[in-house]
Amino acid sequence: MATRQQFSQSTEERRRRTFSEEFKIKKVREIEQKITTIAQVSRQYEVREYSISRWLIKYGKNYMKGVKVIVESESDTGRIATLKARVADLERIIGQKQVQLDFKEKMIELAEEVYGVDIKKKFASTPLSGIGSTEKT
Repeated sequence: MATRQQFSQSTEERRRRTFSEEFKIKKVREIEQKITTIAQVSRQYEVREYSISRWLIKYGKNYMKGVKVIVESESDTGRIATLKARVADLERIIGQKQVQLDFKEKMIELAEEVYGVDIKKKFASTPLSGIGSTEKT
């Protein structure tokens, strides 16, 4: 294996350096087979890790071929669907409560007709402490 001293070059010489396709493919295969790492190849041949990553994109089998992955915690459409479901649940609950109120009001009206007593007025004018107490009239 070559040492760093054997490849020691000036910055200007390194900029003009090109590696053969076979060399790049060989190093990519070594990285994919976990024989070496990107950092090791970078140090050994004085090549930027970015360049080696580009080799992986171009020549690699298991590397993501330039596909960008976008990760979203929660998409807007998903959040909107959740909120619409919540609104529908709340509307259903309100509808149930309205039916209960209508039923109670109807029961009070029927009770007023049957017993001939104005329940709404009596209930509103009766103090809370007087509820349930027995008064002699």
